[in-house]
Amino acid sequence: QVQLAESGGDAVHSGGSLRLSCIASGSIFNINTMGWYRQAPGKQRELVAVISKNGDTRYADSVKGRFTISRDNAKNSVYLEMNSLKPEDTAAYYCNAGTVQTRTGDRYFEIWGQGTLVTVSS
Repeated sequence: QVQLAESGGDAVHSGGSLRLSCIASGSIFNINTMGWYRQAPGKQRELVAVISKNGDTRYADSVKGRFTISRDNAKNSVYLEMNSLKPEDTAAYYCNAGTVQTRTGDRYFEIWGQGTLVTVSS
């Protein structure tokens, strides 16, 4: 069993900063792409940023220059540094792992965390 656990969500004022963390647990051997997605009330879930195992990144246009994704492969973790937050960044933020290989040879696809809430007030 592989699980993702996010943390770091909070309520901040516009212009503030937050750092989200996500740690994968289980007998993990390898994780390829990891990423962050968000879902605002009444809207569909959208990609925020993704990072490959070798560090290649991709961002949504709305967060470029403000958010930075990073990962620590040794800790099976991914992070999202969010600066210059805006009210439109308010959403539940979800961590995702694309393909996870375990030490027992199992593979899991598209694993999601439970989400962490970010609220930005003006």
